Amino acid sequence: MGKITFNKGNLSATVLKAMSIFGGVQVITIICSIIRTKLVAIWIGAVGVGLFGLYNTAIEMISAITQLGMRQSAVRDIASASPSTMSRIIAVVRRWAWALGLFGAFVTLALSPLLSKWTFGDDSHTLGFCALACVMFLSSITGGELAILQGLKRLRRLARASVWGVLVGLAVSVPLFYFYRIDSIIPSIIAYTLATAVAAQFYREKEVKSDSSLTAKETFDMGRGFVVLGIYMTISAFTTMLISYIFMAYLNNCAGTATVGHYQAGFTLVNKYVGLIFTAIAMEYYPRLAQANGSNMRTSAFVSHEMKLVLWILVPVITLFITADDLIVKILYSAEFEIIIPFISWAIAGMIFRATSWCMAFVILSKGDGKIFLLTEISSALVSLVLNIAAFNLWGIAGLGVAYIVWYFIYTLIVWSVFRYRYHLTLGRGIMHLIGYALAMSIAAALLSTFVGWWAAAIIAVVATFFTARRLLLQR
Repeated sequence: MGKITFNKGNLSATVLKAMSIFGGVQVITIICSIIRTKLVAIWIGAVGVGLFGLYNTAIEMISAITQLGMRQSAVRDIASASPSTMSRIIAVVRRWAWALGLFGAFVTLALSPLLSKWTFGDDSHTLGFCALACVMFLSSITGGELAILQGLKRLRRLARASVWGVLVGLAVSVPLFYFYRIDSIIPSIIAYTLATAVAAQFYREKEVKSDSSLTAKETFDMGRGFVVLGIYMTISAFTTMLISYIFMAYLNNCAGTATVGHYQAGFTLVNKYVGLIFTAIAMEYYPRLAQANGSNMRTSAFVSHEMKLVLWILVPVITLFITADDLIVKILYSAEFEIIIPFISWAIAGMIFRATSWCMAFVILSKGDGKIFLLTEISSALVSLVLNIAAFNLWGIAGLGVAYIVWYFIYTLIVWSVFRYRYHLTLGRGIMHLIGYALAMSIAAALLSTFVGWWAAAIIAVVATFFTARRLLLQR
């Protein structure tokens, strides 16, 4: 077998372009969400924010269960389809999206009296939940179209659909909030979902036509693969959320609600905001891996390249984050949350292992190995629960940062074992050295920031930025 070669410079440029596009998309989405919540708070008040949160939580829960993770699982089948079967798989995805959307709407309608009682303690909001049934249908159709765009690597159209959806959704919601106040909550949720659905339909794939000749049996058989994978992903997500809830409940009982708030704030800073990098890159990386699924050499080469690129990008991000952690906390939260700085200063170093495991874990999804994906994710969640409880009892809130590092180190070992021994894949040269460099720079910045001052950590950040810029320029 010959050595697999590809133009690293072109691939790196493609990945960086995708990261910049979808990083921007997520920033716009977050800003729109903040504005939306702020306007509800100003014009409707705390009751409006509460209603908004309760309705959206119920919607997200039902959507996660009834849509079976199709938004992610279908990408694999689309990306790996041959040109001769592409029109058929696109038709299958669209039909399944409609079927699951109708199923979600039916479940919402059937459960609306119970949802009202569970959420509000009476049946006064039953009609409200009935009205939200259309949201299930619209979001499922939208998810199907976005999965098709991602699988076909129509990344610019995918980005435009996402951006215009949230922008128009916000624009439509604002006058509703202003004129109808508390009565605007449900109409605004429907309008927002409708805007995203219209945007997805406007930018939907038109070059590859759906095959309308498929029978119901063919649609079921061809879609069974991504639906089964989606079921495993749904069970995994539910189990992970449940274990996270168990730890939050434990923390609330033994340390109080304020500590839960501090932990949640720190975890969001580290896991979600920095994690935007991973989400942005995955838009291009996931379908590329699915296309290379038949070749172990190409898969190994792509994983190694992605891992190196992500680690090079992360090192300056992490060191800059550590340098400015106090400022970031004050801007995003308040001085009251300075207690979380030791937590985020250490947890952010764990992003090195998160990046390493993340690049390998996508191989499991690209191969459609649902059982192994479920096993690895549940193992990860259980490890995090044990480590968090032990570390908090030993070192308090700062100990949770140490637990984050150890958690992702163990998860990396778990995923690497699957990567190496189940799929017989290998990592390229220099990966271990790069991981060592990234850890050394991150830990050095954390130590200097803690015991010397932010200016000392800033030196590490400048050096890391220089080396990353030099490395990326050499690959051009």
